[in-house]
This record gives sequence, C-alpha cells and structure tokens, in this order.
Amino acid sequence: MVFMSKSMSLKFGSNLKKYRKLRKLTQQRLAELAEIEYKYIQRLEGKKPTAVRIDTVARLAKALKIPPFKLLQ
Repeated sequence: MVFMSKSMSLKFGSNLKKYRKLRKLTQQRLAELAEIEYKYIQRLEGKKPTAVRIDTVARLAKALKIPPFKLLQ
C-alpha cells in the first residue's frame, strides 16, 4: 500500500476525480477500465479516502492515460 497522510489522500482523490472528469468517465466506467470495484473509486474520491496500493495507482493511471505521478502530485 501507499501510505499517505490524510491531506495527501484527499489530494489523490481530488486528482483522481479531476482526471476522470477530464476524460469524461463515470466512476463505473473508470472502474471497468481499471478492473476495480467502482465503490473503491467512490471511497478514494470521497471525504474519507482509504489507503491505495501502488498497483492500483498504476491501473487507474493507465485507464486515465496519464503517468501515475500525476495522481500523486
């Protein structure tokens, strides 16, 4: 897992949502492309984000067609 402070987790979720919307993807569609549960994306984008594994960051970035570091900035 990638261990992040609460503020970093919130920033990750904010970045995830920003890039998802730029690609005009729903949470459901992004989940399908990244092969993860859409409820997990809901949690990541929510006010109480959960921990995220580095392979999940990579899968989300690939689905969004961006380098993984963009989600972690």
